[in-house]
Amino acid sequence: MPPVLLLLMLSGAIASLGQAMSREEKRRLRSQVVEMFDHAYQNYMDHAYPADELMPLTCRGRVRGLEPSRGDVDDALGKFSLTLIDTLDTLVLLNKTTEFEDAVRRVLSDVRLDNDIVVSVFETNIRVLGGLLGGHSMAVMLKDAGQHMQWYQDELLHMAKDIGLRLLPAFNTSSGLPYPRVNLKYGVRGPETRTGTETETCTACAGTMILEFAALSRFTGDPVFEAHARRAMDFLWEKRQRNSNLVGTTINIHNGEWVRRDSGVGAGIDSYYEYLLKAYILLGDDLFLQRFNIHYESIMKYISQPPLLLDVHIHKPLLPARTWMDSLLAFFPGLQVLKGDIRPAIETHEMLYQVTKKHNFLPEAFTTDFRVHWAQHPLRPEFAESTYFLYKATEDPYYLEAGRTILENLNRFARVPCGFAAMKDVRTGSHEDRMDSFFLAEMFKYLFLLFAESEDLPFDVEDYVFTTEAHLLPLSLSASSYSSFVPSNRTSEEELDDSNYDWTCPDTRLLFPDPSYPRNLREPIRSAVDKSCPRPSPNREPGIGRPPLRAQDFMANNPEHLELLRRMGVSLIHLKDGRVQLVQHATQAVSAVAAEDGVRFMQEMMELSSQQQKEQLPPRAVQIVSHPFFGRVVLTAGPAQFGTDLSKSSTGVRGFVTVAEPYSGCTAITNPKDVQGHIALLQRGQCMFAEKARHIQMAGAIGGIVIDDNEGSSSDTAPLFQMAGDGRSTEDITLPLLFLFHKEGNILLEALKEHKEVEVLLSDKAKDRGVNVQEVEEDCLTEATTPVPFDPAAYEQTSTVQFDRTVSHDVTPSTETSPVEDSGPSEPDADTTLPEEEEDEEAEQVEGVEEKTDTNSDVREEPEGNTDSSNPSVDELLADWREDLEAFQQMEMDEL
Repeated sequence: MPPVLLLLMLSGAIASLGQAMSREEKRRLRSQVVEMFDHAYQNYMDHAYPADELMPLTCRGRVRGLEPSRGDVDDALGKFSLTLIDTLDTLVLLNKTTEFEDAVRRVLSDVRLDNDIVVSVFETNIRVLGGLLGGHSMAVMLKDAGQHMQWYQDELLHMAKDIGLRLLPAFNTSSGLPYPRVNLKYGVRGPETRTGTETETCTACAGTMILEFAALSRFTGDPVFEAHARRAMDFLWEKRQRNSNLVGTTINIHNGEWVRRDSGVGAGIDSYYEYLLKAYILLGDDLFLQRFNIHYESIMKYISQPPLLLDVHIHKPLLPARTWMDSLLAFFPGLQVLKGDIRPAIETHEMLYQVTKKHNFLPEAFTTDFRVHWAQHPLRPEFAESTYFLYKATEDPYYLEAGRTILENLNRFARVPCGFAAMKDVRTGSHEDRMDSFFLAEMFKYLFLLFAESEDLPFDVEDYVFTTEAHLLPLSLSASSYSSFVPSNRTSEEELDDSNYDWTCPDTRLLFPDPSYPRNLREPIRSAVDKSCPRPSPNREPGIGRPPLRAQDFMANNPEHLELLRRMGVSLIHLKDGRVQLVQHATQAVSAVAAEDGVRFMQEMMELSSQQQKEQLPPRAVQIVSHPFFGRVVLTAGPAQFGTDLSKSSTGVRGFVTVAEPYSGCTAITNPKDVQGHIALLQRGQCMFAEKARHIQMAGAIGGIVIDDNEGSSSDTAPLFQMAGDGRSTEDITLPLLFLFHKEGNILLEALKEHKEVEVLLSDKAKDRGVNVQEVEEDCLTEATTPVPFDPAAYEQTSTVQFDRTVSHDVTPSTETSPVEDSGPSEPDADTTLPEEEEDEEAEQVEGVEEKTDTNSDVREEPEGNTDSSNPSVDELLADWREDLEAFQQMEMDEL
């Protein structure tokens, strides 16, 4: 079959029952996108360049090695002015040709690619190589037009080949899969540079090279790049699970064994599927489309549960691998549009839109009943990407309104004086000192295109394919046939049969003869999301609405209690040390309802264990509301276990800050006139927190903020800090007291130093700037039990709780969960670690405890910043707990 080139944009449009947006309103929103881009780009150039990224809260550049390490996420930084390179083709798309020409000159004169630094192969490929190739494509286009870049002689392409050659040593493996990291100067050198020792990589990391490497080969005529990228793609295809036709999340780069066997369309796999389809679009090789079609059929059979997309095990694709979704899967509706499968794209996008409206941004992960699982949001563009593609496919103005929502939320909640800051917690509105390069490379491209008319664009975007970083590669590259210099692995492709798939783009007018069809798809999903928060309790038989036995009532020597345990599939084992151990096997319960009650009983036992420590409070927010901040800077603060409970205040406490004298607050305040009616700033140390609070309260303060004296401490790297009392009654303390780490405290002190008068709002979560924000019930923002039917035939749970037989509620926290089978290698047991109580100032420092569980491993508490305070759900107990932490780390490594 001859290759047929898919169009990027589906033809046709459908009518909508919604009100069409006027051209004037689209123009206004388009102008707003440009203004927002200017705000972000100019602040990067003014305050950060030539650093890789902007730190928008402290108005400086992030230079690797000079800032505290953030782990794998820093592997994207190579001291090569990452944000500038990543933004090149965005400048052209937004009609900023003068700025583009200046940016290219800066890249050519200032950027070095031979730094002795270890970088991510994946990130460097999509951001740096992709950015240089996109910039080269734009430079050639402008030069051919005859008005700009007449001096250009392929300099960006030469730099692209340079960085491509520096990435090639990573492919020196027996499988052809690249090492995840490479040293820009020395290649894959050894353990001293963290290269050459890794044994595994993510599927997306190895399978997201073909567009950039093939484009580099075809631009330069050197086949080596495309050959290596094709070899990696071929190897991944050969290693797919042949029964399910799915791929795992991480793979051993030497022997090709799957290390993590969970499969989805989000973090760790996402852009592998994207590049299969787009490689066909760009290169015209039908082999890639055949492979994509076969994968896609399995995705829709096993992973897609409209509107949800849930990970499964590649060997057991009917068995869910988790009960939550990560935000990176938001790209998938856009890919479905390119595929021509519009209905599930509409359904999944609508679910994502409703979650966005509920939390202002897509949380980094959220549960199947749409509650926050991981609260961060690093200004990811994937939802905007899918919104743009759906609008192009349908021309439904509904998607313009979705774009407007994205714009408004960015301006209201993420905009700060020096750019746009990532959200550290979508529940509180607190910020992280971070603005990733992909925000400029992708977000503003898709938003501008969403509101643009064809005459607003300097070129026809349908002549280009978007990489996963939204860089523009010309479709004309398909004319450079690979067959003359790149061998392709077609030895087993005869077995492929994709005859059931269309090879042409569908006409949406034929797909949707009824104008109300898209709306009819969206309505049930909107209702489902709305009803899930708060989710009504399911109707159950009388007397079975809750477990028949509560954990706090259980007595190990009560025969009636033991019989109730037996009916729930819970058995009791007497240990030699005098304790007893509870073990639950769901399949041994007398019924599915009893099995579910048993799971809940074990859940309560685990909670009783955790309650041996003092209850952990959620983080609070210090929001700077005065000029020139206007509420745009939000600092994450630790709560006190005494004083005003800000979670019970709808308005918080607002006032101007002043430094107390003495700064320690450990003796009577000597500047009471300054402190009266103000929020006092204090330094940690020398006395109890409660004593500081009493002194500023006596001086007339309306609140207090304690700033850590440990230089360099930050909420970015340290666990949440809670301030405890002084061992006696603290009922006399009536003002709120919050704790800021040194970094966040310095931001506040520098603001006071520069602006003299600084007004802040102390609250449980950030408020909108001067606007009454509709409050969402607190438990709507936290994770709750997932409404998934319980099937004991599909699962077997072995939950273990150990406790002293003489004390009914004193539970030793050692709880184990595991499915009957496990697709990954078993790991040794690890002891459960609980938060330790800090004796210094009688404070409690809530430690984020690593969560790592496989077969027969312990359930652990998740880090405070990543989880909600609600109880673990039934499905969480059934899921593979180990994958929560690993998946989050993988997301950071993949595309943060």
